[in-house]
Amino acid sequence: MEVRAVGSLDDALEVLSRYGDGCQVLAGGTDVMIQLARGEIAPAVLLHVEKLAELRTVDANGATRIGALATHRDLARGRLGDGFRAVAEAAATVGGLQTQMVGTIGGNVCNASPAADTLPALLVHDARLTLRSSATSRTVPLDEFILGRRSTGRGPDELLTAITLAPPGERTGDVYLKVGRRSAMEVAIVGLAMRLSFDPDGTVNDARIALASVGPRPLRSAGAETALLGGRLEPESIEAAAEAVLGEVNPLDDLRGSADYRRRVIPGLLRRATEMCAQRAGTGSPDGEG
Repeated sequence: MEVRAVGSLDDALEVLSRYGDGCQVLAGGTDVMIQLARGEIAPAVLLHVEKLAELRTVDANGATRIGALATHRDLARGRLGDGFRAVAEAAATVGGLQTQMVGTIGGNVCNASPAADTLPALLVHDARLTLRSSATSRTVPLDEFILGRRSTGRGPDELLTAITLAPPGERTGDVYLKVGRRSAMEVAIVGLAMRLSFDPDGTVNDARIALASVGPRPLRSAGAETALLGGRLEPESIEAAAEAVLGEVNPLDDLRGSADYRRRVIPGLLRRATEMCAQRAGTGSPDGEG
C-alpha cells in the first residue's frame, strides 16, 4: 500500500483521478485506521489530505459553510453560532477529546455509519455537500448522498470539500440528543436531532426531525415533521409525531441495545427535544407554560 501526502487540492484530485476505487482518502484517520487494522478495507493508495488548509475553514458569515476537514472539536466549540447548536452538540459527543481533535466532519459524513452523531444534526439543517473532481464540481443534498451503511454517492474520483447549511429563521431552536451508555466515547443507541421554527403565536411553521442508529442509515422523519407542522406544540401533536417516527424507523438488535429498547426511548427523546427547541426559540414550553 502506497501513502500519498498532498499539499494542494489540485494534487489530491489528480491522485483520485488516477487511482479511483483503489484510493482511500485519509484525514484524521479515526475510522479509516480502524478499518485498515481489521482488514475491512485494503486500498492500493492512501491519500493523505490533512494538510489541505483550504478545507479547514468554517464560515458562519452569510451562508454557513464548513470545510470538510473541520474537526469535531472546531464545531463542538460553537464556531457556527447559536443557530446551529445541534451540530455543536453532536460534534461534542463524537468519541473523546482526542478523537474530536483529529476527526473531521467530512470523514464522519463519508464513513456513513448508521450511528454517526453528526448526520442527524446536519440533516435537520438541510446540509448540502460540495464534491470536487479534477473535471467538475457538484452539489448534492446529504439525504441523497448517504445510501446505506458505509455507502455513499461519492464518485471514485471525487473529494468532499465543503458542507453548506440552511440558515435558521427567526424563532428557531435546534438540538441534538443522544441515548448511550455514556454521553461521549460511546456509539449512539439512538440519536435524535430536531429543528423547529415558530410563528409569534407559537405555531410551528417549520419542523425537521432526524434520527441515527434506528436503521441502515440516518433518516429524516417526514411523518413526525408533518404531525408537528401547523399547530402549537400540544401533547396530542407530540404523541402523533412519536407514533409517526416509530412507523418509519427500522432498528435492529445489537450489542449496544435491542430494537425494542430503541423504540421505547424514542417518544421520550422526541418530547424532550420539542421542549428544548421551544425554549431555545423563545416560545416557552410545549404545554404553553413558562
